[in-house]
Formats: sequence, C-alpha cells, structure tokens
Amino acid sequence: MTPIEKVEALYDELLAWYGEGQDRETKAAAKLLMIALLKLKEHGGFGWQGLVEDYVLMLKNDPERFQRVLDANRGEYKAG
Repeated sequence: MTPIEKVEALYDELLAWYGEGQDRETKAAAKLLMIALLKLKEHGGFGWQGLVEDYVLMLKNDPERFQRVLDANRGEYKAG
C-alpha cells in the first residue's frame, strides 16, 4: 500500500468514526489537513507555506492536473 493509499484509508476510518454525523467528510478531511499542516511547519523548512499555496492554487485553478499529481503518487511503493 502506498503512502497516499494509507492516508486515504485513514480518511475512510475517520469517516466511519464520525458515523452518520453532519459534515463528516469535511470533519475527516479537516483532521488530516491539521496534521499535515503541523508536520509541514515542523519539517518543511523554509518555503513550506509556498508549497501549500501552490497545491491549493493548482486544486482551485486546474483540478485535473491536481488529480493527475495525486494519481501519480499512487504508484508502486518505493523502498527507501
């Protein structure tokens, strides 16, 4: 399982945890975003905010490209 697939699985677990609650998809995505932003701030070095802004702009202005980037990260697991 690739890291992207693991994150998607965690998102599904969060959805299940929220049950049939209101805005469960938004709440689950927000939890993942909070953790991701914290880790980017801690480990992203100088310019981490620019990276976040680049992805947000790509998602807003070119969602098909964003989806291709996401899909490209679903490739086979890379042993490191």
